[in-house]
Amino acid sequence: MIIIERKNRGKPRFFLFFLGLVWYNKTNYCLILMGERGGFVIILGLDPGYAIVGYGVVQAQNSRYRSLEHGAIVTKAGEPFERRLEIIYDALSSVLAKWKPESMALEKLYFSNNKTTAIGVAEARGVILLAARKAGVPVFEYTPMQVKIAVTGYGGAKKPQVMEMTRRLLCLQEVPKPDDTADALAMAICHGQAAGSALRRSLLQRG
Repeated sequence: MIIIERKNRGKPRFFLFFLGLVWYNKTNYCLILMGERGGFVIILGLDPGYAIVGYGVVQAQNSRYRSLEHGAIVTKAGEPFERRLEIIYDALSSVLAKWKPESMALEKLYFSNNKTTAIGVAEARGVILLAARKAGVPVFEYTPMQVKIAVTGYGGAKKPQVMEMTRRLLCLQEVPKPDDTADALAMAICHGQAAGSALRRSLLQRG
């Protein structure tokens, strides 16, 4: 593994390179908390795929959210598919072991017109669920409309609106890239909203 550090507005950015894997990772190290957790939960949001898996580790407390770490696991198209699944599993297992989230949130599986793509995503999703199971982390699923309602308050919100509100809720200087990462952070916020109160749960159930 090779780690290259770059400075960005005084904050460290790390690019991690594994065999067959480019894993972009951005961690806000000032938010790493020591000792027992008091009054907050850590949620891992995911945007499943086999080329790119966006992820976001979010701390939720009293309807306030902070990104502890976010990034994307990227696999190469030329790699054997089983190797790509292994890369996803190993990288995600590392994130789970590091942050020990109370829950994992991801989009509900839906059928695609492209059967080849749908099968690949379903297989990647399988190793994601396996990693969560091995780590003892419960999994929660949400529809795109539920995410829009949770983040923007409007089920018909467009993708740029959801991404911008995600940035604001997390107090980030810029919208996370790639889009898969922003989607994963929005998913984590959605779960934080759904788990926060009975009122919010009832609103999301309309999605």
